[in-house]
Amino acid sequence: MRVLLVGAGGVGSAAVAIAARRTFFETIVVADHDPVRAQRAVAGHGDRFVAAQVDASSADAITALCREHRITHVLNAVDPRFVMPIFNGAFAAGADYLDMAMSLSRAETGVKLGDEQFALADTWSAAGRLALCGIGVEPGLSDVFARYAADELFSEIDEIGVRDGANLTVDGYDFAPSFSIWTTIEECLNPPVVWERDRGWFTTEPFSEPEVFHFPQGIGPVECVNVEHEEVLLIPRWVKARRVTFKYGLGDEFIDVLKTLHKLGLDAVSPVRVRGVDVSPRDVVAASLPDPATLGARMRGKTCAGTWVRGLGPDGQQREVYLYHVVDNEWSMREYGHQAVVWQTAVNPVVALELLATGAWAGIGVLGPEALPPTPFLDLLTGYGSPWGLEER
Repeated sequence: MRVLLVGAGGVGSAAVAIAARRTFFETIVVADHDPVRAQRAVAGHGDRFVAAQVDASSADAITALCREHRITHVLNAVDPRFVMPIFNGAFAAGADYLDMAMSLSRAETGVKLGDEQFALADTWSAAGRLALCGIGVEPGLSDVFARYAADELFSEIDEIGVRDGANLTVDGYDFAPSFSIWTTIEECLNPPVVWERDRGWFTTEPFSEPEVFHFPQGIGPVECVNVEHEEVLLIPRWVKARRVTFKYGLGDEFIDVLKTLHKLGLDAVSPVRVRGVDVSPRDVVAASLPDPATLGARMRGKTCAGTWVRGLGPDGQQREVYLYHVVDNEWSMREYGHQAVVWQTAVNPVVALELLATGAWAGIGVLGPEALPPTPFLDLLTGYGSPWGLEER
């Protein structure tokens, strides 16, 4: 296996540190628009890692780099505005493809998350090639949990609800998101999507249906709200349930900041002219905040990603469970040198690549994690030293 990893930011760099301990691949080429960042990501990890420069907005550039390095698999670790050029560039090069966020939605035209990729599913299938989409932590591990619950824990499912919460703090900052603010703005200010068997997919208001969800391992109660997320677009394609939702524990302060950015137009991606220079307001916001990858030494606490499921168990009795994965920032910094949120996101595509390399996972077309057997993934994740958990509720 020869991998092109596009993006040497927080998640990409954490993926390098995780993969460096594994033997399933021959080479990983780490490419970024900033060659210094790519070199920094691979430094000290051995000669199986190569740094390169690439323009992620150019499918032709992705294709050329794949061909230069005889790439078999492309892992997309940049923000979702670059999904389609990387997706198309990988296909043109004859490589399989993985990402952690799907193509963007456009509410004004009714385009949903992932629609552009699923529109090309037949093309990928006809070529006998795999595009494994949404294989981070959320989407990704959360979708694996949904498949596992359907296969092993339930005979009938009423609701699958992905629930994400944390008790992370960052010393020295009044406001410092632990993940890409560009992506966070995109998913939190777009209309959230809900799926119901009798209605299909429909949208609600941002931050709707607040609920207090109790997270394990000392995190405790966190108010969660509806957010646009890929799981709601992925899970119903392969898992039978009456309702699918995604709710994120943002907190009042974070929600107020996002609402203020929206009111001021600072969430916009279209450039505005400032003193003769065209700049994207959202890019300015991102550049004004600390890089999440640099916050690990200042962070305290844990992050939890998981999937809550209720329905009928195999015995026909009512059942409610929460399948979850918790990462303690102190542990991820000590063991890998990367903060908890980016490490938790990065470990899952590395596990998926290893399953593809060994043949434990295989498929063709445009697939979500739900389309593949969950047990090999969960077993290997535990084998990476990061076990998952299950609570009866």
